[in-house]
Amino acid sequence: MGVYVYFTDEQKYRANNVDLVDFLQRRGEKLIPSGRDKRLASDRSITVRGNEWYDHSAESGGYAIDFVRNFYGLTFPEAVTMLLGGEQGEVYRPASQKKQEPKKPFALPAPHSDMRRVYAYLTKTRLIDREVVSYFARAKLLYESCEKSKDGAKEYHNAVFVGFDENGVPRHAHKRGLYTDGPGFKGNVDNCDPSYSFHHIGTSGRLYAFEAPTDLLSYITLHPQEWQRHSYVALCGVSEYAMLKMLEIYQNLNHVILCLDHDEAGIEASEKYQDLLYTKGIPCEIELSIHKDWNEDIKAKHGLPAIPAEEHPQHMLRDELCRQLMESGLPAKSGCSADTLSALLIKVRSHLHWGQFSEADDCLREMCRHAIVGAVREYRQMDHSRDLSVVQARLRNGFRAYENRGHLKTRLDLLESDIMSLRGYERVVSAAEKEKLAECYEHIAAHGLKGAILLEKHRQKMEQNQEMKLSM
Repeated sequence: MGVYVYFTDEQKYRANNVDLVDFLQRRGEKLIPSGRDKRLASDRSITVRGNEWYDHSAESGGYAIDFVRNFYGLTFPEAVTMLLGGEQGEVYRPASQKKQEPKKPFALPAPHSDMRRVYAYLTKTRLIDREVVSYFARAKLLYESCEKSKDGAKEYHNAVFVGFDENGVPRHAHKRGLYTDGPGFKGNVDNCDPSYSFHHIGTSGRLYAFEAPTDLLSYITLHPQEWQRHSYVALCGVSEYAMLKMLEIYQNLNHVILCLDHDEAGIEASEKYQDLLYTKGIPCEIELSIHKDWNEDIKAKHGLPAIPAEEHPQHMLRDELCRQLMESGLPAKSGCSADTLSALLIKVRSHLHWGQFSEADDCLREMCRHAIVGAVREYRQMDHSRDLSVVQARLRNGFRAYENRGHLKTRLDLLESDIMSLRGYERVVSAAEKEKLAECYEHIAAHGLKGAILLEKHRQKMEQNQEMKLSM
């Protein structure tokens, strides 16, 4: 039973009113501008503004306490304590209390008299094929806007990528600054509909999904053959809404190719969307650029410096751990039971309590090995085709980095729950029950692998913090 922690109403109010942008930035999270909101780079379906958050994929949201509970896998007392500063004594900025302004209707930015800057930016700076740019310009999907500063002293020119609905009505617009000195402005126009971002509809069944319009145009430049036959959509930082809307409206679309950035956030989003499409029965594959994104691939093709791809650190840990599990050999079959796994979990928690991370890691790996043996044993007794190599491959390929963001404590709680469920199969009779038992063992192996990865991440972070302290 957990220890009861009392918080006054004033403390709970302060915790729930913490500005999530300030909180996340001070905890090292990268945030991306998304209109008036900020979007998490590590999970682009989540947006925050003030003390409010919304998960567009789960269609749920709320205030600061619920966000910390969901995102970090904490209990209510733990979440409140973290937001109030905890042991570190952090004081997070409160969200400013602003009056709710009435929403203005969506409107496209005012067009400039020509598109000279757009063409120069996209064809010379971004090296996108001129014919591709012209195609989208002629289709009224791309134009140049010109907006003055409040004092009228400056003009701001942007490339505007327009998204039309199925009736030809503009419902979305994404702006990209045309000045090359600095990172440049980019963001969606206020009050646009996220279901209708910049896209092209073809006649084939293939839909290619990208993070940004320039990625979409870059991919077409790199793969020009009969490109107009296929369909393309730029998610514009608005999660999967536009992709799902296109699949809903255009019945010919039956195969999705996810072409998101080759970095940590892009890989996690690709995994998440692939799983989502799988549940809807839609075939999906992931296609990664050689460098960080498709425009960087164009730069490399022209012999220019290109930002390299960034592999997901959890994937690298997964591959190394799976390799070591296969090379280290498996325990005796007779040692695989709920009692054995439960005893190992107790040891893991004890080692963690005393800061013995290496010993805890050894126990987690041992749990993985025992669980793999248990799964293989049950499948073999059913004459199932899933042998040792298949179970090991399922462990590796079934790993999802986006599902492994929480605390190690949460992962261990899930492990304990699965071990408890094993005891419900003490009198297994039918083949269906044996298959469920085998899959339960696989779940335990998966939790053990994820726990070992979280533990290694924690150890690496502690080492980095120690190095920073020594260098100060």
